[in-house]
Amino acid sequence: MEYWNILASGSSGNATVLHKNILIDCGVSFKMLEPYYRKLSLVLLTHIHSDHFNRSTIARLARERPSLRFGCCEWLCMPLIDCGVSPANIDVYTEDTAYNYGSIMVKAVPLVHNVPNCGYKIRLGDIGKWVFYATDTNNLNGIEAKGYDLYLVEANFEENEIKERIEDKKYHCEYAYEMQVLKNHLSKQKADDWIYKNIKQNGTYIYMHQHREENGETLI
Repeated sequence: MEYWNILASGSSGNATVLHKNILIDCGVSFKMLEPYYRKLSLVLLTHIHSDHFNRSTIARLARERPSLRFGCCEWLCMPLIDCGVSPANIDVYTEDTAYNYGSIMVKAVPLVHNVPNCGYKIRLGDIGKWVFYATDTNNLNGIEAKGYDLYLVEANFEENEIKERIEDKKYHCEYAYEMQVLKNHLSKQKADDWIYKNIKQNGTYIYMHQHREENGETLI
């Protein structure tokens, strides 16, 4: 049985449960979390965008689980308090510093996005697993996570494909929102290069936050 469960990943919402008790990102409805929220001990949050930070769901979690701990970097402290989370339940992380919760270790790492953002290195000590999580970033320069067991890494777009779309829109004098995608998201090529430099022989990687189309509309 896997120790991770990706509930949602993409522009419509993001939420991943590790080892049944850690939630990374909370950008989904409370209904989606209903099978899991009673066992959660820690919620790790990355940035303010609504597909990662659903205010109504966080507010409901705070009401239903008043002792639940929330971990984040400083930019999410006030938004959490505004959602009704008690300041006493918020652990404010300094990037690249380890924080321990019994057998669990958490370390936030800086990411490059259009708002302050972070990824996470996580050790699940009781099952001997290391996990790396990063979405919504232009690059992973300067970050190492060698020999981890699980990599949950954004692979948002194919570089050649998106550059062709940009050139086509420029030719037709159309606005190319894809330019912002290049600045703010990680390509599959960059993801692959970083993963292969870090992964061990029997490690697992999963592409997160991948581009898809719904009803003819491009979502990135």
